[in-house]
Amino acid sequence: MNTPVQSLHERTLVIKDYALSCGFSLVGIAKAEPLAQETEHFAEWLRQGFHAGMGYMERNQEKRYDVCAILPETRSVVVVAQNYYTPHQHCTDTNKGKISRYAWGDDYHDVIPEKLERIADEIKRLDPNAATKIYTDTGAILEKQWAVRAGIGWQGKHSNVISRDIGSWFFIGIILTTAEFCYDSPMQDFCGSCTACLQACPTQAIVSPYVVDARKCIPYWTIETKPDVEFPPEVAENLDGWLFGCDTCQDVCPWNRFQKPSTEDRFQPRFEETTLNLNVVQQMTQEEFSTRFRKSPVKRSKRAGLKRNALALQLAHQRQKKADSDDEHSSF
Repeated sequence: MNTPVQSLHERTLVIKDYALSCGFSLVGIAKAEPLAQETEHFAEWLRQGFHAGMGYMERNQEKRYDVCAILPETRSVVVVAQNYYTPHQHCTDTNKGKISRYAWGDDYHDVIPEKLERIADEIKRLDPNAATKIYTDTGAILEKQWAVRAGIGWQGKHSNVISRDIGSWFFIGIILTTAEFCYDSPMQDFCGSCTACLQACPTQAIVSPYVVDARKCIPYWTIETKPDVEFPPEVAENLDGWLFGCDTCQDVCPWNRFQKPSTEDRFQPRFEETTLNLNVVQQMTQEEFSTRFRKSPVKRSKRAGLKRNALALQLAHQRQKKADSDDEHSSF
């Protein structure tokens, strides 16, 4: 029978090695302290209305501020990063709509939790009295801020966390635990003077460095909004070919130039598709939608939402085609 590891340093090395053996790309551990400055920034973001229609973000602020409001006597926040990058690209066919890279394969909610549970079990082996609670974008946790606290990376100007080792194409997993470990330190911000993401955003949703206005953000409109909600003109006219989500700010980030492919096969594109034919989407039955996107992030938009997105793209293409034709005739 394995005996509990007593040294904090040894215990920390064991749990980090174990997390990496579970397939995670990075692991860091932060001391569970109130996120005073971070929640103040988050509250200001809410006051500005930048969360658009995502009212759930206004609830449970005490949990975002202090994880002990979730799990009493939490001492440590273990943060893992799961690389989901695969070396595929979008095609440029205007009859097809682009899918965000994170949604090419299986839903991360179906991939990451079981790995987190294994780490939680290992923590309990190391400390039999420890309590744990896991999160993968499923609760009132400021995951990006904890990733920064744990030294996983820094929060880039596009608001995603960036690692010097694996760029920004990764999911974040969180384990709250009453077990104690040695803690990592935040790293410095390496964005420097770069503003590539601000300049490239199709709808200028990055309103200032580190601040995203969801009311202008393509992923908000193509994923979060209900199917009967129409896109505002400034979004509909600047979708830039995106059918579900948007990766433009990450595509242009210099830190993603040398990304390493993910070792998790479940994030490979289904049917090697990174785009979807817009006409096929429009004609898709509910049964076809449910079968095609079972355990896929795309199911979040629902069939009606995906069809709305496809129609918006088709109309945008028609407007552009007409504009190009008008310009051609005006040149004579």
